[in-house]
Amino acid sequence: MDAVIIAAGFGSRLRDISESKPLTPVAGKPLVELGVRQAKAAGAQRVVVVTGHEAERVEAYLPRLSQEAGIEVLSERVADWSKPNGLSVMAGAGRVAALGGGDFLLMMADHIFSATILQRLAAAGAPDRGVTLGIDRRVSSPLIDPDDATWVETDARGFIRAIGKTIPTYDAVDCGAFLATQELPRAIEAAIAEGKSGSLSDGMQWLADRGRAATLDIGDAWWLDVDDPRAHKLAEAEAPAMLAEIYG
Repeated sequence: MDAVIIAAGFGSRLRDISESKPLTPVAGKPLVELGVRQAKAAGAQRVVVVTGHEAERVEAYLPRLSQEAGIEVLSERVADWSKPNGLSVMAGAGRVAALGGGDFLLMMADHIFSATILQRLAAAGAPDRGVTLGIDRRVSSPLIDPDDATWVETDARGFIRAIGKTIPTYDAVDCGAFLATQELPRAIEAAIAEGKSGSLSDGMQWLADRGRAATLDIGDAWWLDVDDPRAHKLAEAEAPAMLAEIYG
């Protein structure tokens, strides 16, 4: 199994801490390293890191990371990192397909997860879905930034009915971790053809409208979106317990 880590964005809210979000240290380790090691712990045998902003710096770090983590780490540079994140997903998925891969874990570089989340996602594939999204039903958790969260409304069987930052009704929050098939990049492309911006959420909604977007309820498992100084402070305090799981 492969993993794709999206590490192309500008990271404006972390600029006071680091000029490169994927290289931002948490407990002394760059976020992209945590992502790679988390993917390996979940069973990934190869990781594609999609780069964009500060691409040269991130790409220069990856060979050493690959050697130290003991897993193949490749880079795929998105053509225009200022465009919506769905374009990064398409770039990463395209590299996986070119390498002969199938389903892949999809992660955001600024998200940290307890090991169980990705391990359960890796085993969640089924013919009735094109993607499975990790969701958290603790929508009022203090670890969640309501101004930046992507909300999810699910149906009776736990599939996605609606997803986005401004949907009026929701019962869960997107954790930023997916088990994706090649249906997902095709869905993003189809959404663009219909006039959408090309965000990952656009592709997810396209699949949801066709009953192909499943969810995995993470229960009480820990995760954090390290997107601003407040979240970074929380990560510094809480991540070391999680790091023990992936460093052994």
